[in-house]
Amino acid sequence: MKKRTIAAFLFPKPDGMRRVFLFSLGLCLALPGSVWAGAGQSLESLVEDGGLIVTRNGATIYEQNADSQFMPASVQKIGTALAAIKILGKDYRFSTRLYLSAEHDLYIRGLGDPLLVSEEVAQIVTALRGRGLSAIRNIHVDDSGCQLENGTDGSTNTLNPYDAQNSCLAVNFNTINLIKGADGNVRSGEEQTPTFPLMRELAQGLPPGNHRINATATGNQSLRYVGELFATMCKKQGITVSGVIIPGPVPEGLKPVYEHVSSKTMDEVLTKLLKYSNNFTANQIFLAMGAKQYGWPATWDKGQRAMTGFYRNELGLSEKDIVVREGSGLSRQNRMTPKGMLAILEAFKPHAGLLPFENNCLRKSGTMTGVYGYAGYFAGERGLDSFVLILNQPKNTRDQVLGLLAALHDAKGRRKN
Repeated sequence: MKKRTIAAFLFPKPDGMRRVFLFSLGLCLALPGSVWAGAGQSLESLVEDGGLIVTRNGATIYEQNADSQFMPASVQKIGTALAAIKILGKDYRFSTRLYLSAEHDLYIRGLGDPLLVSEEVAQIVTALRGRGLSAIRNIHVDDSGCQLENGTDGSTNTLNPYDAQNSCLAVNFNTINLIKGADGNVRSGEEQTPTFPLMRELAQGLPPGNHRINATATGNQSLRYVGELFATMCKKQGITVSGVIIPGPVPEGLKPVYEHVSSKTMDEVLTKLLKYSNNFTANQIFLAMGAKQYGWPATWDKGQRAMTGFYRNELGLSEKDIVVREGSGLSRQNRMTPKGMLAILEAFKPHAGLLPFENNCLRKSGTMTGVYGYAGYFAGERGLDSFVLILNQPKNTRDQVLGLLAALHDAKGRRKN
């Protein structure tokens, strides 16, 4: 049988990209374990508490603690992406609905779009302007599509962007990019995002420099952020805004004047998710899957039931294999066995091109304090060979471990040849 590589799957035509891929992958698999791990180091010495699996042509060639549960961190996002493809579909697009009252109050109802960024807001305002809107009184911001009693499990109340809380109506991942000058002057840190009052308030106490901060850390300013961004964008496009920003639901019976469909498909959302590992995006998808399966409003419980049901019904996995609290891997209550992750990777193979190509492997990393992991694919004779390594230990040895797994995988291939 003719050998097939990762490149053959991702780049069917023998073009320059495929040649570069093959050259790089050859370097990866040619490296002996001693080069990767250092003289005298072994898997036993590098793995204090962790689970490993590496396969070759559909068979497991090495495993360690494969049935034990570990905190997966962000390698869990592969499972979230797979579930999203099956439950929502690769062509799924999030939407945001706009309403206008007789008093010219604008109502904005979010439905969980994780990529409702400044560029999309500008498109919405342009569409409203094109429908003849020239003046607005109040701006009402409605996040009632989600009913989240608690914050994202695993997040803390810090300014770090990865702690941004989820909401059915949020812009720019609920983070604000600002620049604070030495003179105390504050301006937007993004060309596409105008400067608005909330930036100046959140910059108080920050040192001079460029900051990307969590907009929900101080009293959860998510809805105010949405309203101020829309108001500023409206004014930039010549739409007068005379009133205030009011949180609250759209009145019953009010008909949408415009429904904005995201410019990004789920396929594009997942590509960004797996490349940048954005926790906010993962959990917006998680909540949307729950709403799709069990109806709006979206809740954490519905998301958990949707994911758990998908794993059980599609992959035959139980809570002995995977425990899901949220979709990003941020929660330290999430659990996954290497065999459970292997089942996800095997099902994810048709979509492997969504994973980033790093260090000559297709892989997703996961990192938290005391949690270090990789999951992805090596190249084998029959295509993609899955590997899993999840370490729950103080010392981060995952790169050395990955090198030894790559060497094991390569040695098995040489013996067969």
